[in-house]
Amino acid sequence: MKVPLALLTAVVAAVALTGAAPATAEPELQDTGQGRLEWAPCGDPETPALQCAMLEVPLDYDHPHGRKIKIKVNRLPAMAPEAQRQGPILLNPGGPGDSGLWMPAYVAGKVPADVAAAYDWIGFDPRGTNGSDPHVVCDAHYFDAERPDYQVGHGTEQAWLGRAAKYAADCAAGWSWILPHMTTVDNARDLDSIRRALGAQKISFYGGSWGTSLGSTYGQLFPSHVRRMVLDSIVGPTISWYDHNILQDKEHERRFRAFAEWTAKADSVYHLGTDADTVIKKYYAVEDSLRTKPVPATPAPGMIGPSEFEDVFYSGGYNFLRWPRMATVLSGYLTKDDTRPLNIAYNRYSAPGEDDGAFPNYNAVQCTENAWPRDWEFWKADQAKVNAVAPFYTYNNMWYNAACMFWPYNGGPGRLKITGRGLPPVLLFQATEDPATPYEGGVAMHKALPGSKLVVQNGGSFHEILFHDNACLDDTFVAYLRDGTLPSGNGFIAKSCAPEPDPAPVYIEPAPALKAQAGNTDRETTPGTPRLH
Repeated sequence: MKVPLALLTAVVAAVALTGAAPATAEPELQDTGQGRLEWAPCGDPETPALQCAMLEVPLDYDHPHGRKIKIKVNRLPAMAPEAQRQGPILLNPGGPGDSGLWMPAYVAGKVPADVAAAYDWIGFDPRGTNGSDPHVVCDAHYFDAERPDYQVGHGTEQAWLGRAAKYAADCAAGWSWILPHMTTVDNARDLDSIRRALGAQKISFYGGSWGTSLGSTYGQLFPSHVRRMVLDSIVGPTISWYDHNILQDKEHERRFRAFAEWTAKADSVYHLGTDADTVIKKYYAVEDSLRTKPVPATPAPGMIGPSEFEDVFYSGGYNFLRWPRMATVLSGYLTKDDTRPLNIAYNRYSAPGEDDGAFPNYNAVQCTENAWPRDWEFWKADQAKVNAVAPFYTYNNMWYNAACMFWPYNGGPGRLKITGRGLPPVLLFQATEDPATPYEGGVAMHKALPGSKLVVQNGGSFHEILFHDNACLDDTFVAYLRDGTLPSGNGFIAKSCAPEPDPAPVYIEPAPALKAQAGNTDRETTPGTPRLH
């Protein structure tokens, strides 16, 4: 663990790929000092069988009998006869820091009844987040609208640098005792504390996005305790978080152009032009208009300016079923002078919650695990090169991660090296067009895990590609959980699946005000969708 340091503001650190940090010797033999799971009904009327508990775990696993924190855990118990049960499967949606409590009921509801009944489905809130104790909040109003313009050149650079530095300082001032203990390794050891408290010799695991880093880290630390493991939409095991963000920027640019091409084919519906370049110009025209005339947000407080507008549209990279609503936002604004579609989309996809959510955990993981550049002049020059080829998302992503310039804990020696030694075959799922965890990550993880099987969705772009009613993908997952069956292909790619069809273009007429509020979901909204990883 890193010792807290004074806030750094001007130390220049070279950005490098993650190093080969060694695992602690035989961590599975350590006494973690975890508490007991005392299950009680969660009180969920839709899933009355769901049980909840709080589990004490060590703050610092190097001192397992020192200060404790609590992890919120839930489970949907196995219902099959004892001889047919397959033990617990732990679930994580990514983030870092997103709640997994929605996952047991959701994932169990997506698989056949015999598979659902065979497992104890376990969700949890990662340490320091959501319902776990403590729930770390650094600045409850950090994401309040209207935020400064993301785009460099509009006079907001110093405002963003000040916000990022203050956010890092606020985190350090309030939470210096826990922030150095919120890394992926810490979370992986929490998984093993959950395993111990469940009384299970082995666990299975499903993780998406950052959850693939969490799962592979657990497998590296505790290979003898893994029964089955599924990684969906994969973070490469060696790339630095800074460089991973650059990959995201370039892939989001591709997906934005794909959206523009889809919209251009539907000019009779949206009236935004018959070629992608025209649609893209109109997108930037709306953004520019919001610089001088932001839209009042309803019912969320504040104003929708260019930054909030960008946040609505990058979300389409995660889920292309949002494209009709995104095109409706542009069409309503430009052809009907109607800002209601923009308000509805903002509330669905981008409006902040009551506090800064999982953002402290996100920073604690990413800023701590790698060395980040600490000099704004380096960032400005380097990101300008990226922006020249990927202007849609680069500066949005840069400012979201800017607290790492000032984070009070030095990055490095890097994420845990993944070798897969001692693991059973791991099942990997990766889409070729996923902008949040680009295809390179799936390739790199497959190379790092001998015996793993890689399933690729050619042309697919969902971030987390299971559970979208694609039988080729979902049936592969089910077969593996049911009896360990893996795809039979012996090539580098064991199985290829086709993408889902593009959504039908339709202008989405604004619903009455009460039906347009945040939290109202439809098919283009996926539970637990993380912001980045």
